[in-house]
Amino acid sequence: MTGKILKGISGFYYVHVAESGIYECKAKGIFRQQKIRPLVGDDVEITVLDEGEKTGNIEKILSRKNELFRPAVANIDMALVIFAAASPEPNLNLLDRFLVFMQAQQVPVTICFNKMELVPEEKRRSLAGIYESCGYPVLFTSAVRTERGSGQSLETGEAGTGIAGLRQAIRGRTSAVAGPSGVGKSSLINLLQHSVRMETGEISRKISRGKQTTRHSQLIYVETDTYIMDTPGFSSLYLPEMEKEDLSRYYPEFALYEPSCRFQGCSHISEPDCGIKQALEEGKVHPVRYENYCQLYEELKERRKY
Repeated sequence: MTGKILKGISGFYYVHVAESGIYECKAKGIFRQQKIRPLVGDDVEITVLDEGEKTGNIEKILSRKNELFRPAVANIDMALVIFAAASPEPNLNLLDRFLVFMQAQQVPVTICFNKMELVPEEKRRSLAGIYESCGYPVLFTSAVRTERGSGQSLETGEAGTGIAGLRQAIRGRTSAVAGPSGVGKSSLINLLQHSVRMETGEISRKISRGKQTTRHSQLIYVETDTYIMDTPGFSSLYLPEMEKEDLSRYYPEFALYEPSCRFQGCSHISEPDCGIKQALEEGKVHPVRYENYCQLYEELKERRKY
């Protein structure tokens, strides 16, 4: 029987099997001997020990298409990077860090700005323009909704705006949801599917530690072949290990203009006759992206001193 690991807690792995549900499994000792650790997102073969109790053993970890280390997950098709359009104001330097991090691990990215109801159309166009020009898909959503029929309004605003487009973007993929705290990631995840509480409940009945969801990565089944991974929120992100000279590779909009640089190995910061700086002056490279590039370059430069 084949399934996908949704969550791992204290040596127990919760494996979703299509048409059958979630099984609480232990990994066989051979994995420890081979120094292989099952990861959230792994496709695995299991043996069912008790169908009534939904318990089993993981017998085999199938081949991984990729493996991320922060967070430690496997087989991610797309990163859904969520920021708020306002409240909090989007930290675009942090957003660029996410983009570099995912590009370095060859994971495609879709950017989502939530809380779109808080900003005017002009601000939305401005945010979209920065990243769509680099080739990144950009979505705008609003997770606020009003409870009707109860006589008590929970939230007001555009109810679930943009959710259909977001659902289409993740369909047929395993998507990692990333972004800082307070941007509405959990609200969007709850609008995209209705099984997370049921799944958490099943895990909680088997092991009470399953309730500590914010400290562990977990995959949530949405529909056939579609999963989303919730990760704990964070407000800072270290760049992956790389040489400062490699940073420009992860700014896709630079590729068209780098051949115009006078010097091979141009840093695009202090050298004369730089194709990137020329493109910046002509409005072909966005100044926000260039400024963030310079800051990240200096960070990598300083890192190498120690």
